Amino acid sequence: MNWLLEPFTHDFMQRALVGGALIGFVNGFLGGFVVLRRLALMADSLSHSMLPGLALGVMVAGGLSLTALFFGGLAAALFVALGSLLVARSSRLKEDTALAILYTMAVSLGLVLLSMVKVRVSLNHYLFGNILGLSNSDLWLAYGVTLITVPLLAALQRPYLLLLFEPAVARSQGVRVGWLNLLLIVLLVITMVSSVQAVGVILMLGLLIAPAATVYLLADSFPAMLWGGGFIGAIGSVAGLFLSYYIPNLPSGAAIVLSLGAIFMASWIFSPRYGVLRHLLHPRHFHDESLARWPGDEKDRPA
Repeated sequence: MNWLLEPFTHDFMQRALVGGALIGFVNGFLGGFVVLRRLALMADSLSHSMLPGLALGVMVAGGLSLTALFFGGLAAALFVALGSLLVARSSRLKEDTALAILYTMAVSLGLVLLSMVKVRVSLNHYLFGNILGLSNSDLWLAYGVTLITVPLLAALQRPYLLLLFEPAVARSQGVRVGWLNLLLIVLLVITMVSSVQAVGVILMLGLLIAPAATVYLLADSFPAMLWGGGFIGAIGSVAGLFLSYYIPNLPSGAAIVLSLGAIFMASWIFSPRYGVLRHLLHPRHFHDESLARWPGDEKDRPA
């Protein structure tokens, strides 16, 4: 058992495990909204859009200041997110088109700014993260984002449920659809900014989407998708850290995303209801699947 407890004897691993569990949980919880709202493309774009803000934060602070990096990344991602909405509403372009243009411009600007930074900064630090280098201030940031995001989304679970599945009904019931969408984007941005240190901008989408997609194949309950996604995100992050500790030269961020990907593949294959194996062993006719979704008794179903 000593080999299993060995990582806990190191301060950097203790911080990485606590931070990884927090970041994995909040990403997995928020990922349920992203998957159901079909915001995966936006999330990917926003994660890359943080690069110029991070570079600008380094230039302003003259080094790797957590405060400068956080607000720089936050400002850049929000600028792209809100800018794409503004362009889409003021022109004939669709939102995804405007988003693609703005985020590629943001990435290009970020590369230019990084080339101008006088402080020696490795690009890999932003692209792939370094969770083993988490500081105490990074942990406090993870705590703060978790305490803001999870309780707020849990409290607004009912209006979000109506918004996700019946937006027209939500508007008719007086739900502030625009404000809820804006709040979701803001929470998504601050969560991604707090996750840069863990997995970087390239792998961040996997940490956000994989846990929610896994639970989506296992359960039909909205609360189960949220809390289950958070649990899987935390477990996958901790498992990835253990793998990177025991396997030499294995990047921790990649190990976390690979662990979550392995859990997703297992659910895709072995899910009792939606798994590939279940459909291969027990094929159902399309008419049978339609009847299974029909409410009421057998006598109420169409012939």
